[in-house]
Amino acid sequence: MSIIKVIIPAYNEEKAIANVIKEIPSIVDEIIVISNNSTDNTELEARNAGATVLSEKRKGYGYACLKGMEYISKQEIKPDIVVFLDGDYSDYPEELTLLIEPILHQNVECVIGSRVVTLREKGSMTPQQIFGNGLATFLMKLFFNSKFTDLGPFRAIKYSTLLDLEMVDKTYGWTVELQLKILRKKIPYTEIPVRYKNRIGVSKVSGTVKGSVMAGIKIIGWIFKYAFK
Repeated sequence: MSIIKVIIPAYNEEKAIANVIKEIPSIVDEIIVISNNSTDNTELEARNAGATVLSEKRKGYGYACLKGMEYISKQEIKPDIVVFLDGDYSDYPEELTLLIEPILHQNVECVIGSRVVTLREKGSMTPQQIFGNGLATFLMKLFFNSKFTDLGPFRAIKYSTLLDLEMVDKTYGWTVELQLKILRKKIPYTEIPVRYKNRIGVSKVSGTVKGSVMAGIKIIGWIFKYAFK
């Protein structure tokens, strides 16, 4: 049996995090929630729901993901697959089984959950998210012949592959950095259509003008950096 671990970055998700944890399939060996400088009861709710809880005071999605990876690196038994999932309950955690299927049974090392419009609840993605995803994936196709259609945060990857990527981004660019490195290294990947619903609470990134602008700049910056590297 493959060992599967889930990393969930979370910032002030006390109303959502327990729902996310409880709906993750039992095939997962450990759920790791990284409280990214939360000021509410996120840590308590996550711990009570059965997750391993870590604290990362430096704010940033990438910082939280790297904290989870650092924790795993110190464990004696390493996972075969790592799944990244948001803590806002916008994804359907039970669809984790769909994401790991190609890794387990096909020649695939990374799977991105694509939030296709036909499976997306109305209003679950903001106009700036839709535009940003469209622009980013268009540029990735233009420069790298990519087949990615989304920068969705729900994703699964072989642990050994994740280490080979040598991830460094600390904030908004984490998702696109991972996908760009997959493309540059010619690592087998695929996308799986996933459902997506309105999150609990307000997004700390796409829900603010500053967050949207900063994320956009970071994402486009990563793409052009790799396009002309």
